[in-house]
Amino acid sequence: MIMQTPRYLTKSRFKLAVECPTKLFYTRKPTEYKDSMADDEFMAMLAEGGYQVGELAKKRYPSGVEIHETDHAIAESKTLALLQQENVVLFEPAIRVGKFFIRIDILVKKGNEFELIEVKAKSYNSATPEIEAARGNVSSGMLPYIQDVAFQTWVLRQAIPNADIRSFLMMPDKSINAPVDGVNQMFKITRNQGVVTKVPSVVDIKALGESLLAKVSVDRYVDIVLNEKLEYPGGPSSLADAAIKWAEAYEKDLKIAPVIGAHCGSCQFKNGSDDQLKSGFYECWKAATGISEQELKKGTVLDLWNFRRKAALIDRGSYKISQVLREDLGDFEDEAGLNGLSRPQRQWLQVNGIPSDHPHEGFYLDDALVLHEMSKWNHPYHLIDFETSAVALPFHSDMHPYESVAFQFSQHILEADGSVSHANEFLCVEPGEFPNYAFARALKKALGNDNGTVFMWSHHENSILSAILKQLNEEANRPEDAEELSTFIKSLIKDGDRAMVDLCKFSEKVFFHPDTQGSNSIKKVLPAILKVSKKLQEIYSKQIYGAYEGIPSLNFTNHTWLTVNNGEVSDPYAVLKEYAEDLLPKGVNGEENGRASVIAAGGAAATAYARLQFEDLDAESRERIKSALLRYCELDTLAMVMVLQAWHDEIAI
Repeated sequence: MIMQTPRYLTKSRFKLAVECPTKLFYTRKPTEYKDSMADDEFMAMLAEGGYQVGELAKKRYPSGVEIHETDHAIAESKTLALLQQENVVLFEPAIRVGKFFIRIDILVKKGNEFELIEVKAKSYNSATPEIEAARGNVSSGMLPYIQDVAFQTWVLRQAIPNADIRSFLMMPDKSINAPVDGVNQMFKITRNQGVVTKVPSVVDIKALGESLLAKVSVDRYVDIVLNEKLEYPGGPSSLADAAIKWAEAYEKDLKIAPVIGAHCGSCQFKNGSDDQLKSGFYECWKAATGISEQELKKGTVLDLWNFRRKAALIDRGSYKISQVLREDLGDFEDEAGLNGLSRPQRQWLQVNGIPSDHPHEGFYLDDALVLHEMSKWNHPYHLIDFETSAVALPFHSDMHPYESVAFQFSQHILEADGSVSHANEFLCVEPGEFPNYAFARALKKALGNDNGTVFMWSHHENSILSAILKQLNEEANRPEDAEELSTFIKSLIKDGDRAMVDLCKFSEKVFFHPDTQGSNSIKKVLPAILKVSKKLQEIYSKQIYGAYEGIPSLNFTNHTWLTVNNGEVSDPYAVLKEYAEDLLPKGVNGEENGRASVIAAGGAAATAYARLQFEDLDAESRERIKSALLRYCELDTLAMVMVLQAWHDEIAI
């Protein structure tokens, strides 16, 4: 006889139900429903250093006992036995009450007094805490965390009715400087996702945990959540009433009737066009609207780019993007002026299509504005892309948790005669080595030979250079070239005499293709522009990249970036799929279908960096990951070159 795993409402399923109760029916059915968030929790824990935060938190309680058992009944039995002690600290104790089952991160028992501690990798600043909003309620950014603790507190109160329970969040404190070097290397993740502690004998690890991790009392905010109505699709109601209803439905595997709205835009149960799994999203929308899945796949109001009133459209019964009226988008001029497309104009292109009298067939391009801006740019063009991380535990003494780390860049150069080369790159992923100043020196060397315009895609590069500038200014032991590096960085960031041009922002103003659905991500813009640019198709369908007398490359040899078959143009990012998968841990889905795909979203590089820092990897695996990082980052800057080449060709300069 096969024993079925009990279907309890856990804290993760409670959180899911707050987002949308119907999701409870779709979750944990990997062979039936698409779930693009299935690996996200693991990925976030790895990329941010969440494992290390959890282990450091335990070091604050040297006598703590961990409940390792994964079987519900065994874990619960062991927990109950240990709680018979007068004083005890438990890690991951299992508490069950009826249909509810929770694993508490840390539970401290002193007689009848209990401390429930939820450990989060979320950054917190004890100097300027932002838990409470202006009206005295819980701030939106902290609400999901407080709701999580409130649910656990509610279950624990039922399990131990007469106990005095106090609730806490424990988080990395950004206001605190690390007192020693190498904190981020003290906890290594093994291949079976265990954690090995490697703490130098001179380090008081308990004191370090108490210093870097803030233990924040949240009793008042937990009471607010428990005593006020809980907001969720189909609500509001009290947390207790909602939890009881959700637990009943989850136990019996019953689908709670969907309540659709703007929140559906972030649904992870939405499959791709070629995905064989079922889509919870389309099941909900079909049931709520009566519209077929085929019609819904043509576009819903949720697909409308950067539109803030989607809920109002849904409330009035406008579900399809084709039902959006021009007046719904607000006031805008009929013609794009020197400032390019306004937000409503761009949205109307998405709804109504490209005007029939537009000079470019199938896509929109503001030739005049492109010409105007290009006249300000200097050759050679420098196209740069950074890969960065922000880990919870600092590299060095005097650093704060979550300081920016710039570990990689790629640079392509586009000359006035149209020639292209992958000219420079930087990669520093050695465990425990803080790369930012070496990164800045390498970037200065790469860009310092001329006064050509420097391009980025989105403001990320500007933010990272500003963060490095701040680190240089605050560094206790400043490098000898600190002033020189600071001057260089200031020249590139906002208001500098060589301030970088944001091509993402520029694309938003001058370019639109229906396939992008309004997005200006380079991973959306590139495939769209390849579809319409015959010049790019001609160039990059040949084996010239990294070829002799072709386009010089630092990582590719005789490479073909795309194929054209019956008018269908392949996506260069798909070509790199096999390399991108090397960036991810085994068993993590790297498919691009789904909103939260780590590869499509660019999160794979940060995860790979975390693996190289914290994971127990052999030399071959390390080299394979480094090679994949170099190839992937190179494509990002080549993609920028391709976009500029296409615009240049289309306006026929």
